[in-house]
Amino acid sequence: MPVTKTWGPEAVSWCARAGLKRVGENRVQEAVDKQEQVPEQVAWELIGHLQSNKARQGVTHFARIQSVDSAKLLRLLDRYAGEARVKRAVLLQVNAGEDPAKYGVTVEQTPALLEAALGCENLIVDGLMTIAPLEMDDRSVARRCFARLRETRDRLAEQFGVPLPVLSMGMSGDWREAVEEGSTLIRVGSALFGQRG
Repeated sequence: MPVTKTWGPEAVSWCARAGLKRVGENRVQEAVDKQEQVPEQVAWELIGHLQSNKARQGVTHFARIQSVDSAKLLRLLDRYAGEARVKRAVLLQVNAGEDPAKYGVTVEQTPALLEAALGCENLIVDGLMTIAPLEMDDRSVARRCFARLRETRDRLAEQFGVPLPVLSMGMSGDWREAVEEGSTLIRVGSALFGQRG
């Protein structure tokens, strides 16, 4: 999935014309501003941290929210989706690399968050998302993170008896390791558009 954060609306239009029907954005307001300027039909996914005070906009402006990391946020999204009479897809963000600089629940907290998510009648849990620690000199760090998320997904799917088909893991710098460890969705920005200014 192309990530168009910090790039103008023309990047989204380029993706749509190239046949890429989904784009990822990190910030709610940046995406909302672009949505008003992009004539093409694309599905927008929020991949950045979602603050509680932006949860309503998250529901109304994104087809899927990949960064759900608390029961409080789940309850808000469920409520706003119910008010809007929509079903909203989500991914649960797991800090599988135990990086203190990253958002997401721990692997140990993931079953409780999944249980809470499955109790939300207006949310559809598509799977899990993670961001690997940035260790450019040691690719095994990212690989371990991705393997851990896949193993967590497999355990949860069996434990709860639900399919969790989406594993969103891997970005421009570590997508190969992610794919080798079972990623079904990579988030690629700089590899498509170049370095951000």
